[in-house]
Amino acid sequence: MSRSKVVLSGLFAGLVAGIAMTFVMLLLAWTFQIATPLVILGDRLSVFISPKPFFWIMGRVGGYNHLKQLGVGSSILGQILVGAPGGIVYGMVGCKRQQRIGYRWTCLIFVALPLVVSAIFLWPVLGTFDFLTSRGQEKTAAPPEFSPHLGRRAFLFGTLGLLFVGGGAAIARKLFRIATFSYDGTQYKGEGVRPITPNDQFYCVTKNVVDPRVDAGLWHLEVIGMVQHPRTYRLLDFKKVEMVDQETTLMCISNGLDAGLMSNAVWRGIPMADLLQASAPLPGAERVRLHGVDNYTDTVPFQKAMSPTTLVALMMNGVDLPDRHGFPARAIVPGYFGEKHVKWLTRIEVTKANVKGFYETQGWGPNFVVPTRSRIDIPYNDSWIRTADATKGVSVRGVAFGGDRGIARVEFSSDDGESWDEAKIDYPGTKLSWALWSFNWQPDEADDYILVVRATDGEGKVQEFEEDRAFTSGITGFHKVVVHTFT
Repeated sequence: MSRSKVVLSGLFAGLVAGIAMTFVMLLLAWTFQIATPLVILGDRLSVFISPKPFFWIMGRVGGYNHLKQLGVGSSILGQILVGAPGGIVYGMVGCKRQQRIGYRWTCLIFVALPLVVSAIFLWPVLGTFDFLTSRGQEKTAAPPEFSPHLGRRAFLFGTLGLLFVGGGAAIARKLFRIATFSYDGTQYKGEGVRPITPNDQFYCVTKNVVDPRVDAGLWHLEVIGMVQHPRTYRLLDFKKVEMVDQETTLMCISNGLDAGLMSNAVWRGIPMADLLQASAPLPGAERVRLHGVDNYTDTVPFQKAMSPTTLVALMMNGVDLPDRHGFPARAIVPGYFGEKHVKWLTRIEVTKANVKGFYETQGWGPNFVVPTRSRIDIPYNDSWIRTADATKGVSVRGVAFGGDRGIARVEFSSDDGESWDEAKIDYPGTKLSWALWSFNWQPDEADDYILVVRATDGEGKVQEFEEDRAFTSGITGFHKVVVHTFT
């Protein structure tokens, strides 16, 4: 068989195999919610991208959601195309050894091999896998040879390739509809901000392309590690115990001064301390590691986990947790950034080791305590206001958040912080939630103004820019808005 025909046959079979492999992975992801090797590898490789280059790349492609979609699309395309050179190499090796290699063996190898290798080497991180099954392959007496021309078998494999493409595209469309692209990065800010954020408007950040959809009947929560009595709870067990309601605000560590990755809700759940005490922690316990169904992990100090305000939450604003917010259970750790509030919680592990969490391995932290923050929601930056419309004043409104310290005072400035006036706190919230504030501002004349806000937390500490706090531990400083008044 000529070299050119070997190359052509290998190229053709490799492409079909790449398409088939992608089809199988998409089918597994859709049917069984099994993370594909590319998604798992993405989680593992992401730790090598520190926050600064990550934000640079994100800015170039138009945001985190676009970056995620670009990564998924290019990975799928690359996965398909990589089959082509693989098929050529496989064909050439077989030709040199004077072996007759069939299309179906080429396809089988390049479809099955990545899945088998992934199952072996990525098994420790396949958090959503319950089991893997394999079936033996029958051996043939003599492998079929490459046909000297693209005949009936080539037509058959071409047809199969088209079917895989069509089926894969259909599954991909379904996966896209349930993927996180539609809500990942949801922000809550602006004129319509209310004291309690509606569930469908609550800010959302996720590392996943497709978030878990947990079967409540199969879900369980383990309390393990440095405890005398490891325990496993089912959802029905929690329905029988008395739960507490707690209003708590969550904020993402990457939330900008003017951004809306912050929301407030009333959570109903069980104090984590109750579950830990029931298992009798051993002396020397220093950390509690929280595990999610999606293989996400993070740790909190043992004393923080034992705080009466740290919850295993089952409900959000009076209803079961929505899927995107961690159904059936998530951690609520007041005063810490959102990454510590692990969703789809399935394991609470008491340990002595301070194991880094998912985002911490990427360079976030090391300080995860929420600093005091405030924001102006209206008027918007670069607004133009006619002086005739401001005779009775301009309504300035926003939010302030002090972590688990509450908000005692909010101040407003219209001269870039040269002077301050006390704002009105319309909604004080709780010690664990944000406060909503307002100020009736009357501009003196037509001019450009720099509006600024600052808050004082419940411990008396005034919001400020912290020079020794890296942006990877949460941005600090004042939110400023430029407003132009004209006649």
